[in-house]
Amino acid sequence: MYRSHTCGELRIEHAGMETTLAGWVQYNRDFGAMTFIDLRDRFGITQLVFNTENDAALFQRAKELGREYVIQVKGKVAERYNKNKEIPTGDIEIIVSELTILNTSEIPPFTIEDNTDGGEELRMKYRYLDLRRKPLRNNILLRHRVMQETRRYLDTTGFLEIETPFLIKSTPEGARDFVVPSSMHPGEFYALPQSPQLFKQILMIGGYDRYFQIVRCFRDEDLRADRQPEFTQIDCEMSFNDQQDVIDVFTGMAKHIFKEVRGIDLGDIPTMSYDDAMSKYGSDKPDIRFGMEIQYLDSLLQNAEFAPFKDALASKGNVAGIVAAGCAAYTRKQLDAFTDFVKEAHRGLSGLIWVKWAADGTITSSVNKFFDEAATKTWLEHCGAVAGDLLLIGAGATNKIQKSLGDLRLKIAEELGLRDKNKFAALWVIDFPMFEWNEDKKLWSFMHHPFTSPREEDLDKMESDQGNVKAYAYDFVINGSECGGGSIRIHDPKIQAKVFSALGLSDEEAKDKFGFLLEALKFGAPPHGGIAFGLDRLCAILSATDSIRDVMAFPKNNAGRDLMLDAPAPIADSQRKELGL
Repeated sequence: MYRSHTCGELRIEHAGMETTLAGWVQYNRDFGAMTFIDLRDRFGITQLVFNTENDAALFQRAKELGREYVIQVKGKVAERYNKNKEIPTGDIEIIVSELTILNTSEIPPFTIEDNTDGGEELRMKYRYLDLRRKPLRNNILLRHRVMQETRRYLDTTGFLEIETPFLIKSTPEGARDFVVPSSMHPGEFYALPQSPQLFKQILMIGGYDRYFQIVRCFRDEDLRADRQPEFTQIDCEMSFNDQQDVIDVFTGMAKHIFKEVRGIDLGDIPTMSYDDAMSKYGSDKPDIRFGMEIQYLDSLLQNAEFAPFKDALASKGNVAGIVAAGCAAYTRKQLDAFTDFVKEAHRGLSGLIWVKWAADGTITSSVNKFFDEAATKTWLEHCGAVAGDLLLIGAGATNKIQKSLGDLRLKIAEELGLRDKNKFAALWVIDFPMFEWNEDKKLWSFMHHPFTSPREEDLDKMESDQGNVKAYAYDFVINGSECGGGSIRIHDPKIQAKVFSALGLSDEEAKDKFGFLLEALKFGAPPHGGIAFGLDRLCAILSATDSIRDVMAFPKNNAGRDLMLDAPAPIADSQRKELGL
């Protein structure tokens, strides 16, 4: 037996007990006649004591132990004289009588501590060392808890956990597929699934009623902090349900996970339409932990001769602003930085107008020469500002206004400390557009996927007015991040054919890409719909970290490389020959 207890288990009530511990050396502190060692395993840290008066030879061996040595010790639990209230085992220590070195260690390339000196790339190369650090270990343990509570909740609500294949046929789902050549079928390829979408619909057609799977998915796309080429979904589907049924069930799941894993009550979770989210927050995944909603000044400026306002309104755009509470003292340098921010290419505003309402009641603006104080005060009051506030205004096309002010809202909130990672606010966003216009290809494409059901009242717009077709699609949003998304699916083959036609797919193309699903829909498909939660993103939010890499045991870097394995890598010529490549 290597150990009788873990390094996080012993307490003051165990004083006098003989124990055996095993783990890694965290610190070795030499105090002359005594040496103290912090012994670590995944459960915690326990202090070991070696005294030259008790055993000089043992004491000398202890002095030679280096960081990350793997050791086993036997000894007696004693009350600690200098207690450490920062750790659960801080009231006790082990008076060591036996020491066994199970393995030595080279000096690690970075310190294995909460605040390490290792950069992310270095830590990813030596991931097996990084995994020993407490912050990452806590994230991995949290991820385990989330998966267990997910399974517990879904099992008690009638869901079956069913696996689906990883080697499938390539289908268009919005991102590039990873493809796998087949040596048994030269020149032919499998694809790794971007999601189990088609299979979970087939399971509903097969009569399984409620399905879930915690499943790996694969997308060959550009990466950033919240994307990885392989990621994990909590994938779910239900039969004989409408949109509200899905929202009710998975509101319950989200509340269960937050309560059981973090002890947090999410409270009532509101529902907001896509149009309202874009209008108020400039985002389809709004952060509602704070206000600062977009305010529209169009009604006040219909007769304005100021060119930016006049041009925006004449072209059916908007003049709108946001109020930064208590920010009237912002400097010109700060305001210029905000202007540069909204002028960046992907936002595209031509500029930003500011109005300050100082604490003493004085009102100044960047357009003083065009509008008097009475006019600008009317703007401030219309937007809900009070003395001490700053109003930032943009003018232009609606989509640019919403995008720019939505992003600026988040930037200011970050500066003001309004986006506390340990505070949580969730909502459902519903009534998404069915289609979105692809400017590059000059055609309509699906916003979610081509199996999403349009709303019944919009079916007559499918061919002539695609831009105004709404879908039974919904997203679950927490703290401004989309954590889950889904839809009610099309179960009527006639409606599915209409959607394919609206997307410009011929019958032959639809049959080639989705033939088996179209065939299955002919055999009594039930009404069904579901959702997929991003497990990595959900765990990152629960862990209060910005990057999903921090909650994955073995992530890739921003270039999609595994630095520990040095993958991807070339394959041998013999393998290429076998695969016909």
